Amino acid sequence: MSIKSSNLGYPRIGENREWKKSLELFWAGERTEAQFTSEMEQIRLSHLRKQQEKGIDLIPVGDFSYYDHVLDTAVMFGLIPTRFKIEKQQLSLQAYFEIARGSKGKVASEMTKWFNTNYHYIVPELEDAKPVLTENRPLKLYKEAKEKLGINGKPVILGPITFLTLSKGYDKQKRNELLQALVPLYIEVLQQLAEAGAEWIQIDEPILVKEVDNEVVRELNEVYKAFHDAAPNVKIILQTYYESIEQYQAIVQLPVAGIGLDFIHDDGLNLAHLQTFGFPSDKVLAAGVIDGRNVWKTNLHEQAALIETLTNVVDEHRLIIQPSCSLLHVPVTVKSEQNLETVVKDALSFADEKLDEVVLLTQFVNHAVTKNELSEHDLAVKNLNDSPLRNVKAVHEALANIHSDAKTRIDASKRKKLHDDRWNLPLLPTTTIGSFPQTKEVRKQRLKWRKGELSNEQYEQYIQNEIKKWIDIQEEIGLDVLVHGEFERTDMVEFFGEKLAGIAITTFGWVQSYGSRCVRPPVIFGDVVLTEPMTVKETLYAQSLTSKPVKGMLTGPVTILNWSFVRNDISRIDVLNQIALAIREEVEALETNGIGMIQVDEPAIREGLPLKQEKADGYLKSAVEAFVLSTSSVQEETQIHTHMCYSNFEAIIEAIDALDADVISIETSRSHGELIRSFEDYLYNKGIGLGVYDIHSPRVPTSEELSQNIERALKVLDYRLFWVNPDCGLKTRGIEETVAALKVMVETAKLYREKLEVEQKVNN
Repeated sequence: MSIKSSNLGYPRIGENREWKKSLELFWAGERTEAQFTSEMEQIRLSHLRKQQEKGIDLIPVGDFSYYDHVLDTAVMFGLIPTRFKIEKQQLSLQAYFEIARGSKGKVASEMTKWFNTNYHYIVPELEDAKPVLTENRPLKLYKEAKEKLGINGKPVILGPITFLTLSKGYDKQKRNELLQALVPLYIEVLQQLAEAGAEWIQIDEPILVKEVDNEVVRELNEVYKAFHDAAPNVKIILQTYYESIEQYQAIVQLPVAGIGLDFIHDDGLNLAHLQTFGFPSDKVLAAGVIDGRNVWKTNLHEQAALIETLTNVVDEHRLIIQPSCSLLHVPVTVKSEQNLETVVKDALSFADEKLDEVVLLTQFVNHAVTKNELSEHDLAVKNLNDSPLRNVKAVHEALANIHSDAKTRIDASKRKKLHDDRWNLPLLPTTTIGSFPQTKEVRKQRLKWRKGELSNEQYEQYIQNEIKKWIDIQEEIGLDVLVHGEFERTDMVEFFGEKLAGIAITTFGWVQSYGSRCVRPPVIFGDVVLTEPMTVKETLYAQSLTSKPVKGMLTGPVTILNWSFVRNDISRIDVLNQIALAIREEVEALETNGIGMIQVDEPAIREGLPLKQEKADGYLKSAVEAFVLSTSSVQEETQIHTHMCYSNFEAIIEAIDALDADVISIETSRSHGELIRSFEDYLYNKGIGLGVYDIHSPRVPTSEELSQNIERALKVLDYRLFWVNPDCGLKTRGIEETVAALKVMVETAKLYREKLEVEQKVNN
């Protein structure tokens, strides 16, 4: 029996973002539900057909989603937040999207990062949970693939242990009750799939790469024994990814047909466990040997050697070759890229190319192709490694000397006195995170400029007109600290990727971030160099239009790294410090030109935290050092801001403090104020900008909602350190809703400001 090939999941968005376009047309009322579901079916089938044509043996079905696979799982089991519940059992499509996006009078469910990736999932809320199977979604998609394409697919289901662990709104005592209620429903799904003819079923339990205690092992044994007893003919692959699994010996003994392990991002531990403890002779090993998270071609010679090592422990006929994780995290295909340097493009591998690598490697180990074909494939990466792009002498010298000119700023409280004297801002100063609505017209003008239909001068004039319009709007609303609006920027990381040497921006390299929001992560292919100022011109123009301070807006080195596809020939720390040196030059250029408030955003620090606790300190140390390297060379009178997105800050509060930013803005609206807990037991003496409303929802918040968030924060935070702002940039919102929401925010802040001023007078 030959070794089989498999895939874990395919990008939803389509080669030309057809998925995104269909979603947004439906939301805009330009597609009926019937038209929308028909379009989605065609997209879904085209993805399956492509994998079929490439020769993948085990093709995933059920990985496709209208929004998010965690939300799909919650809805399938009737676990709908109370505010969205309706009398009938099956949720309407409109209600499904309301859970994710919110609606009038209904706040959207919390959204947070999926493990340590830049994909966001919708957090299930289980306060009043009574699980019930509303629809066997995996069965529906399995039948569709079988009947329309003749594919006996591999249904993909999010496992109950991971699902519960990622959910919120229940205590430990209720966890077992919920698990007991879910197991029969999962069994019903499995039995119906078995009756329909499904041979393999992939149950994703990525939570097993995190800290797994004995109680979780007990749950696993109980759950998967129940699955096996109820559906003994189904071959379950218990799939993990993103790291090495914990409790290896216990997990590989679970009553399943196969175990899926990541041999790319495991730091060699999965292999070490395999060699030390062996592998059960009655199970299949689904080996993730092609990197599903990065875009570089795999060295197939090295992976062929790894597979040979694996076959010393696992019989060949019990081995499956696959990517390390779902290909959701990479773009669709390299073939559409026409504007990259040849030496860079030739070394890239997106989802389609990774499937080709899986098949080629499988053919090689099955003796269907020769080493020569592997050598031809592997040559491209060697050519890039040897090129001048990865061997810039000045960058290497700067890296060697980064600690020689390090500067320590004076204490934050002393800096605050200097900043208060310089800016004379009121209590609870109001500002925004940076971006304002990128309307269709803004995108249209940018596209015309990129096509050469607008001259540089015409485009610059258009951008200046937008900046002036929004400076005037901010003045009228009454904001205290303004921003230029970032109309010249497509994405907060992509923009800097376009400006820095050593980083490439693809044309079609889109990946899903959340919902229909797609981003094009930059490709860091070489040594990173700042060749000219990136943001000075627009920021200076904005500042010339107002007497109020305008923040310079930059993206920090950790976020650029974590939201990019990173070269893998040198350490990530070296790449991080290269970026930090480039950002430092830009910070200094802004300051030299008179910009006294500079925001260096680091929304990705928390998401980049390693999944293993023992690796956290090293990562955070490197992240803090890179941020400080970027920002600490400024004068003491210059105020450094930063921004962080949806995160649990308790794990990194000391690192946040060590960043030594004068003001950090965080969200609190979408998590309903829960993030404030991070500061309850930690004495934080720097400014905090509270994200008092959720910008990912189109609804305009009420003053009462904002008041609750402010009130909650003021119980914990010193009001003298407190700023008021939205929870994120406003790029994706419409103009009317943005202006309306900001007016509510400023009015609410003023009410509290007056209240605090009265209290001050009374106390004095």
